Amino acid sequence: MSATYLKALTANLLAEGDVVFWARDHWAEQFADAELFSDSAAAEAALAVAKAQVRVVVDAYLIDVAEAGSGLAPVSYRERLRALGPTNELTHGKQAIGGAAIAALSAAAGAARSTGRLDLIRRK
Repeated sequence: MSATYLKALTANLLAEGDVVFWARDHWAEQFADAELFSDSAAAEAALAVAKAQVRVVVDAYLIDVAEAGSGLAPVSYRERLRALGPTNELTHGKQAIGGAAIAALSAAAGAARSTGRLDLIRRK
C-alpha cells in the first residue's frame, strides 16, 4: 500500500535558474510559501498552468510532501536540497534565512524519490 502525500509544484526560473515553488498565483522562492495540494486534480491543473508559462519557468513538476518532525518537507532528498539550496555553505542561499520551515527541511530524513519526478523521467 503506497503512502498518500501532499503535492507541491516546483520549477526553475527561466532567466535566473532559481528554484521556485507555486504559491497560489505566483512563483515563490521559499518552500514554506508553496501551495500544497491534497487533491490530485487541482495539482494537475496547477501543473498545466505552470507548463504554459514557458517564458517564466522551465521543468515544472509536482513533488511529494510529507510531515517532517515539526513541519512539512519534500519526501525526496533531492527536492529538500533544491528547497534549501545552494548548500555549499550554511550562510548562503535559502538555508541562511533560518526559521521553522528551514529547520524542518534540514531535519527531514529519508531519500525516497518523488513520484512526480519519476513520472517526469518516464515521459522523457
